[in-house]
Amino acid sequence: MRRLIGIGVSPGVVGGRAVILGQRGRVLRYHVPPERIERELLRLEHGRERTGEQLREIRDNVSKRRGPELSAIFDAQLLMLFDPMLVPRASTLVRERQVNAEWAIQQVYHEFSQVFDEIADPYLRERKGDLADLVGRIRMNLRHGAAVPRDLLHEVGEECVLIADELTPSVAAQVDWTKIRAFATDVGSRTYHTAILARSLEVPAVVGLHDASRLIQPGQLVVIDGTNSTVILDPGDEELARVSRSAAALRAAAPPSERHKPAVTADGVRIRLEANIEFPDDLAAARYAGAEGIGLYRSEFLLTGDSGALHEDAQFEIYRRMLEAMAPAPVTIRTFDVDEDQLARRELSLKVEAGWAVGDRPARQGLRGLRLSLARPELFRTQLRALLRAARHGCLRIMFPFVSGVEQLREARGVLDEASVELKRRGTSVPDVKVGVMIEIPAAAYTADLLAREVDFFTIGTNDLIQYCLAVDRADERLSSLYEPLHPSILRVLVMIRRAAARQRIPVSLCGEMAADPALLTLLVGLGLREFSMTPGAIPGAKRVLAELRDEELRSLARRVLRLSTVEDIERELGTALERFAV
Repeated sequence: MRRLIGIGVSPGVVGGRAVILGQRGRVLRYHVPPERIERELLRLEHGRERTGEQLREIRDNVSKRRGPELSAIFDAQLLMLFDPMLVPRASTLVRERQVNAEWAIQQVYHEFSQVFDEIADPYLRERKGDLADLVGRIRMNLRHGAAVPRDLLHEVGEECVLIADELTPSVAAQVDWTKIRAFATDVGSRTYHTAILARSLEVPAVVGLHDASRLIQPGQLVVIDGTNSTVILDPGDEELARVSRSAAALRAAAPPSERHKPAVTADGVRIRLEANIEFPDDLAAARYAGAEGIGLYRSEFLLTGDSGALHEDAQFEIYRRMLEAMAPAPVTIRTFDVDEDQLARRELSLKVEAGWAVGDRPARQGLRGLRLSLARPELFRTQLRALLRAARHGCLRIMFPFVSGVEQLREARGVLDEASVELKRRGTSVPDVKVGVMIEIPAAAYTADLLAREVDFFTIGTNDLIQYCLAVDRADERLSSLYEPLHPSILRVLVMIRRAAARQRIPVSLCGEMAADPALLTLLVGLGLREFSMTPGAIPGAKRVLAELRDEELRSLARRVLRLSTVEDIERELGTALERFAV
């Protein structure tokens, strides 16, 4: 038995098998029980087969368009793919260490990388990049294109604890805490936003452990004691008995569930909380969490399935089931929000389009969302017809993404009218459907007063809005410190959008990582926002936090914050206020 001492940020004692989340959530390492080893090996082999098919198709297309010289790059990757030291080595790791395929293939990459680093020849040393590309493709195929933390954690069994190098609030909000019973991280403090979230969710947590994610092995039995700031490795019978007594006492003391009650501040201000979902299967989690509707369904995730999902009838069935499952609560469905490269990969299976190979150049950020839909009117009309047909089965709201101006919006509404006319000609009745836009780029934010005259609602997409306002690619680790939700410009833009919606008396909701962070949520309420959409797992905690705070206190906090000129000052003021409010 070994004890690690950290900072207890959320009380409670929980034991379970460890799941290791490392490299900022990109690779999850977890224990695979013996009875599932063969299935894991089959996943690995299928991942290799899919990768081989894709590489051959890319090679043939590049050869046709650019000549055999460039296609040789992919011949080299195919040789690596079927080298006995790559996938067979990963299979050995799966068998011997009883770990998942994603982690095993990444571990083999690290082993190969050390060999490449020792090669003197610069040309051969640079082939490490080809290996990284190949391993990344295998991992993508193992996930079937899924990349969010919820997907990475999908295979985790019951009664586990999460050990992470770092756990951001947005990742924590997506974890299924009925499976992951507690967590411990290498970094963090009591004012760490994830610590605040843990307390609101009543999830035991210890942070600031420095190297727990390196010391603890997947599947190792661990006790996380947030009350006493300790993590116990390989606990004895006495410790396990203490965990059992603690869990029994907690169950006995737990009040009846109030998760379906609406969110209300301590002084009676009503706050509406809806859920963001990516897959129809997420509806159950949204209902369980007490969501008052679906504030954002990312319909582009239909494009990750089989090709039949693009057909009108297939889309209609998916939308219909969602609306019926949530009725009478509203469901806001965002039309496809992909860029041209992503759509080309999906529709053309990495074939060459318009004379260029997918991947030859960076994604063109401008042609995405509604702009791309308008450039592909048949695809757009098909989706709109499916949505309008489904609207009779519940309360549907259609939202257009990446809108930059009124002209674009009017064109989209014109296509929607055309889809409605087509359906009526078929004899299909079409109900009135509310139409809104996602405000996520500066052009939309600064013309919000004009857009508000043309739509039924706004949704503020903070993830992209922050990125474009601050000119920071949030996927670029070199710039991650500049991605600041509390930047004074962002807070002012949010106030401007809210006021534009209020003048036209249309509702405005905010979705994105800001809404999932309880600390930021309190400030957003103080700024006058009353509707939010977040991952289902964040909803119960948000309700608990809001119930402890008074709206008048939050409005006072927001007024103070808006007078501050730096992120550091704003964070300090927010942290002080939260401590005073005892969040």
